[in-house]
Amino acid sequence: MTHLLFLIPLSIGMGLIGLAAFYWALRNDQFDDPEGSAWRIIAPENPPETKGTPDDDLAPDTQDRDPRSGL
Repeated sequence: MTHLLFLIPLSIGMGLIGLAAFYWALRNDQFDDPEGSAWRIIAPENPPETKGTPDDDLAPDTQDRDPRSGL
């Protein structure tokens, strides 16, 4: 019983701290444009040109495999 007298106010206090942190983030525009910030990091303004061949010699040929042999 004495544990509950300690744990219940502690859990309510931690919940209030989390709620206060959320309201602080709302007031300081932390959630203003999360999608735009993500795309500015991922997509460069001048993407590099990709070079490659139309066929890949290192890819395995699936026609000559025996299904009974396993991997």
